[in-house]
Amino acid sequence: MGFRAEALEHPDKPAIVMVESGETVSYAELSDGADQYANYFRLLGFEAGDSIAFTLDNCPEFYAICELYDISADSIYLSPAPLYHAAPLRFNLAILSRGGTSVIMRRFEPVAALEAIEKYHCTHSKWVPTMFIRMLKLPETARQQHDVSSMQVAIHAAAPCPIAVKERMIEWWGPVINEYYAGTEGSGFCAVASKDWLEHKGTVGRPLFGAVHIVGDDGNEMGAGRIGTIYFSGGTDFEYLNDPDKTLTAYNAQGWSTLGDVGYLDDEGYLYLTDRKAYMIISGGVNIYPQESEDVLVMHPRVADAAVFGIPDEEMGEQVKAVIQLIDHADEGPDMAAELIAYCRDHLSSIKCPKSIDFIEALPRHATGKLYKRLLKDKYCS
Repeated sequence: MGFRAEALEHPDKPAIVMVESGETVSYAELSDGADQYANYFRLLGFEAGDSIAFTLDNCPEFYAICELYDISADSIYLSPAPLYHAAPLRFNLAILSRGGTSVIMRRFEPVAALEAIEKYHCTHSKWVPTMFIRMLKLPETARQQHDVSSMQVAIHAAAPCPIAVKERMIEWWGPVINEYYAGTEGSGFCAVASKDWLEHKGTVGRPLFGAVHIVGDDGNEMGAGRIGTIYFSGGTDFEYLNDPDKTLTAYNAQGWSTLGDVGYLDDEGYLYLTDRKAYMIISGGVNIYPQESEDVLVMHPRVADAAVFGIPDEEMGEQVKAVIQLIDHADEGPDMAAELIAYCRDHLSSIKCPKSIDFIEALPRHATGKLYKRLLKDKYCS
């Protein structure tokens, strides 16, 4: 049932709820608003058959999302991410296309998100790993005082999720955590539910759309367990607006496309992300993927967020640098830096761990959770 049919049968049913203000838009109001926009465009001279682009087109992926995550008219979707990003917008449109209700946060706050799940009995949601981390950093009493048992499907994407973080989320919310790996480019789509993930910890799933290939620096496809650049074939062809050079580098000689990520496949065809190719550190001839040490550092109880990257080193070529955002900035100092380096070395070989640590009030993250690591690298490498 689409939103027009829902407006006729259940005109007063909430279509959209704003968490902070409590403002509600019913399906009748949503339908009326759509009619007003249609009439406005007619006044501007548009005719039937003309196309108007807002952010993305209506597409069958909406319905694939609905089927994959059991979205129906009974679904209540918590949306904590900005709607100008393709994925949150697409999920909200998918919910409304089935007659469900979207509960929208203007900005993510961990306690407010838990309160919204309990208050509105949210059944579906979509997150990025930094949101999971911020919720897990709440005091145990704060986490346990909110009932999240209504949640049936909690989806996460946009960035790799540390294994320890996902384990704790499944322990807390149950086997409702679902992950996917894809891009706005539409080149491919991998997904995994909790059950399969627990049997293949760290995976982002197997392809549901497109085929995955791991390609080495020599351009040849690599076997299971070997790390290389991730390519998709059989997906949607795309090009970057006004950037033919970027478009050209996204494709290889076979016509497969990449999002620039590095990873590997296991023997069962599950895909694992290692890092962004551009973030790889080469120190003394050794390839180091900073995601490994970031995943360790964010689990330290005093760390709110972490970024690891390479900086120039006269002897080794590059050395590993970390910039840390602490929960309490009063803890900053040489002793805390030494503690975090030692903590990292307790979990990883020393070559993968930072040689030095600086502290920052807040790491440069986009509202979608993506880290602007280039801003940090430019500062330390200039």
